[in-house]
Amino acid sequence: MDGFVGSDDPTYEAKVLMISVAARMAGMHPQTLRQYDRLGLVQAGRAAGGGRRYSVRDVVLLREVQRLSQDDGVNLAGIKRIIGLERLFEQAQQRVAQLEAELEAAYRRIAELESLARFPGRDLVPTNQTSTALVVWRPRRSPGR
Repeated sequence: MDGFVGSDDPTYEAKVLMISVAARMAGMHPQTLRQYDRLGLVQAGRAAGGGRRYSVRDVVLLREVQRLSQDDGVNLAGIKRIIGLERLFEQAQQRVAQLEAELEAAYRRIAELESLARFPGRDLVPTNQTSTALVVWRPRRSPGR
């Protein structure tokens, strides 16, 4: 990552770099950053006065755009598509991680409930052994019946 802060650092996403600083860090001319912003390759934030602001993540992305263009010969439309697909992939990875965590929590809860069921005298649903109450359940009838 060329000495930049890690992607888990909150400052990685902060849009605080002026266009001149971001351009210098990315090894590009500021006009190139403006063009990429117009094309939607890298979306700059805006300062109160309207000036573009970039994050460290944006600079890393600008370097990748430059690499794809110069080293791999990919045109800007192709680069835009690649960036879009990478974002979708990152979102899918985050969703999978979230679902895996939820599944693991569900498995833990199931194991916990099953362990309760193995011990006599411990009901999954507490019951009052001295009650003689009767509950009558009647299904709702749909209108028109």
